Amino acid sequence: MRAATAPALSLVLMAPLLLAQAKPVLVPDVSQRSIEIVYSFTGADLLLFGAILYPGGRVPAGERPADIVVVVKGPTQSILVREKEKVAGIWVNAARTRYRSAPSFYAIASSRPIGELVDERTRAIYELGLDSLQLSPVSTAPAEEQARFGRGLVELKARSGLYIETPRAVEITDGVLYRARVTIPARVPVGRFTAETFLIRDGRVLAAAVRDIDIRKSGFERFVARAAERSSILYGLTAVLLSVSLGWFAGWVARRV
Repeated sequence: MRAATAPALSLVLMAPLLLAQAKPVLVPDVSQRSIEIVYSFTGADLLLFGAILYPGGRVPAGERPADIVVVVKGPTQSILVREKEKVAGIWVNAARTRYRSAPSFYAIASSRPIGELVDERTRAIYELGLDSLQLSPVSTAPAEEQARFGRGLVELKARSGLYIETPRAVEITDGVLYRARVTIPARVPVGRFTAETFLIRDGRVLAAAVRDIDIRKSGFERFVARAAERSSILYGLTAVLLSVSLGWFAGWVARRV
């Protein structure tokens, strides 16, 4: 009887220690799991929120507050970046580099600047920050040239509102509840997006969770997109015929007036 109760008693005594060593868990969610793009779409505000579940149901006493980072990514795409040079007073295309897996959309929000949360290696592993994106260039150019093209690609995407970085945009309440808003621009591409949440303390990622978001076209825009994808030849002929017809009609109206 004593031999049987000894292991159970030891587990009971060790339970608080094991519970204290357990990692916290993230429970994230998003305000919209699906966003439909219609002709009047001017963008959307996506709310990312959730809770941090600590072992024992409370924030560990004596530990530094944790930080939250949320990252919204669009589907990857192949992008060709060209560099222009001025030759004899005319801007012409010069060098170029192709990236095979650049995110079509990338937005990151954090409770503090990323540089204050994790080191450069961790940022590269989790792609935290615009300067840590793994763009996968298809090029044998020197590293300096690839870095220059990478900065140019990020800058172009940022200008169009497709790459966003907003430090101190995540609000954490009582060390448990968090929320952040990410702006989805009107020219956002369609596809399967991911909303990733990271819990960070003392330079380490303690927990991570992800939610999927579908952004798709609806109504007439969806019909046109499907027609262009499934029947490209017929779509092209219809577009040409429609353009010629509208041009002829405009000329006829001008002659009559």
